[in-house]
Amino acid sequence: MESKLVALGIETFKIALLLALPGLLTGMFIGLGVSIFQATTQINEMTLSFIPKVIGIVVVIILTMPWMLNSITDFATHVFSLIPTFVQ
Repeated sequence: MESKLVALGIETFKIALLLALPGLLTGMFIGLGVSIFQATTQINEMTLSFIPKVIGIVVVIILTMPWMLNSITDFATHVFSLIPTFVQ
């Protein structure tokens, strides 16, 4: 039974990482692009790096929301189906 719980915990971390990945990658690439732009133009404005990241992450989350919702619904269904195996 403990191995089932460990496997469920590992699966939980995997799904959390998978769901967070699009937003994190978007923020990283937009931040890299803005940093290169700031280095070449020597503009050092804090809002210039913050606003594009927020807008980009919001757009990516909106675009990937159906996939994220489907993934988390499948995972929740799987967890609820495992409940009888844990209760003895």
